[in-house]
Order: sequence, then C-alpha cells, then structure tokens
Amino acid sequence: MTTLRTVPFNLSDDVREQTIGNLQSWLPSLIGLTLRLKQAHWNLRGVRFKSVHEQLDEILADARDAVDDVAERIVTLGGAADGVPSTVSSYAGFGPFPAGLLSVETAIDTICSDLAAVVRDGRRHIGSIGEVDPVSEDLAIGIVGAVEKHHWMLHSQREAD
Repeated sequence: MTTLRTVPFNLSDDVREQTIGNLQSWLPSLIGLTLRLKQAHWNLRGVRFKSVHEQLDEILADARDAVDDVAERIVTLGGAADGVPSTVSSYAGFGPFPAGLLSVETAIDTICSDLAAVVRDGRRHIGSIGEVDPVSEDLAIGIVGAVEKHHWMLHSQREAD
C-alpha cells in the first residue's frame, strides 16, 4: 500500500489509491509522447515541413498540459507523481522511434501511432476511474478527446491513406 497524504475530500483511501494507480500508469505514456513529439519536431524534413512542424508544436503544448494535469491530479489525491526518466523509459506502448532526420510522412506515421497508444492507454483507465472518481474520469475523458482530435488532424496531413 502506498502512503497517501491526508486530503479533505470525501474519497476513501482505497478509491484514491485506485485512481492514483490508474493515473500514474498513464503518466509515462503522456510524458513519453511529449519527448517523441519534440524529437520529430526537431528532425522533420520535407515539402510540408512548416505546417507539420507547427502542428507538432500545437500537439506538444496540449500534451504538456495533459502531463501537468494528470500529475497534479495524482498529488491532489494525496499521492506522489512519478515522471522520472527511468519510469518514463519503462513504458512499452510506443514502437521504436526512427533515427536521424524524418520525412514528413514518417513523422506523421510515427506520431499518429504514438497518439493512438496514448488514447488506448487512457481509454483503458477511464472505465475504472469513472467507477470511483468522476472528477478524475472527466480529466481523462477530456485528454483522450483532445488526443483523438490531434490524431485526426495530423493523420489528415498524410498524402494518401
């Protein structure tokens, strides 16, 4: 059992532990997404460079907000957020990141795959969070919806399906 800080909310320790556990297991994928977005942003090359480069920054801004919101919710519930490199690197939901410079198509494919992984992870936790903490569920639903929209918009930049 994790030691929880006392909080003045009407949530049992069991509920808080369950919610914190779900949010914490999602946090590494969100942090990893921010790192992978920046890697793609730096190394992007191609005809649609500017539009995709700027779009990656828009996604990054929302992803960083999501990381902050999830980590702060963990702490709000009395836990301690864990976003250290060893925790983030242990996340296995992403495929290998292409080395070197990236074509626009490779960057789009890679980041769309990453966005889909974050959505899968988030959706997996929404149900169990919602059973016990609707506030955390609302947070997770909002993040998943935003990531799904970013996936759609970025995927629409592809040359062809």
